[in-house]
Amino acid sequence: MIEVELVTGRTLEQGATVEEKLTENYFYAVNYIELNEEDFASLKLKDGDRVKVKTKFGEVVVFAKKGDLPKGVAFMPLGPYANIVIDPNTAGTGMPKFKGVRAKIEKTEERVLSIRELLEVI
Repeated sequence: MIEVELVTGRTLEQGATVEEKLTENYFYAVNYIELNEEDFASLKLKDGDRVKVKTKFGEVVVFAKKGDLPKGVAFMPLGPYANIVIDPNTAGTGMPKFKGVRAKIEKTEERVLSIRELLEVI
């Protein structure tokens, strides 16, 4: 298990498919986390492996990818998977905090839920 600072944000793929939320294209655009190459290796991951992302706000299983990030930082595209693990408190602004959430990441054999399944759970 590793501990990281999780940041979320928009990606081209996520933005291009945001109006198609129940499609396979959107599923693949938002169902992953990018990890620094060293963090990725420390979990003994290979492309396509799944990880459980846990924060004090929730937990979710997503696919792991190598990203060009500093060690100890992880990135998730905005979407239903990221929404489960970010702070829902908006402090009166109407926008949750999408960056700087402490997260624990561990390899898992659990499957990544489809968006429909994920929405049924929440």
